Amino acid sequence: MDPLLLTAYVLVWPVVVIGTLAVIIRAFVKDARQAKREGRRII
Repeated sequence: MDPLLLTAYVLVWPVVVIGTLAVIIRAFVKDARQAKREGRRII
């Protein structure tokens, strides 16, 4: 494998993971706030 491609893969992978976690966390926080406003439990 070309070292440049391997380097790009290693550098991009954490960005993809952080982006995915950010989307999941944002959705959870939104649901938690809505549940709190409605007076119901999340789980």
